[in-house]
Amino acid sequence: MLQTEFSFVLPCGYVDEQGNLHREGSMRRATAIDEIEPLEDSRVQRNEAYLSILLLSRVITRLGTIGVITPAIVERLFATDFLYLQDLYIQINAAAPHLVETQCPACGARFAIDVGVHEKTG
Repeated sequence: MLQTEFSFVLPCGYVDEQGNLHREGSMRRATAIDEIEPLEDSRVQRNEAYLSILLLSRVITRLGTIGVITPAIVERLFATDFLYLQDLYIQINAAAPHLVETQCPACGARFAIDVGVHEKTG
């Protein structure tokens, strides 16, 4: 079954207007429209870097107790968290799996393992 939702924990965390810290969240895989629609936004047309803010606001499904993630929330993330989420987005939406070839030290058998992003359990 294809995994479409991924849990994360921000390195620093988002601090809301009431001073509450939000670190745990989830991000879903992007759809084609998630990547195409923001290109028409005037903020992206003025500054290409704003595309990442709009993309993340579309695919982050939860951040702490915040259920609706707006571009304004993503704008206020610490740079460390913003970079972390950009990297996670790339890992989740990468076209190729993250396979590493290795060898069993006991029997010498060669095999590949997926070292990509996996949903946390428990």
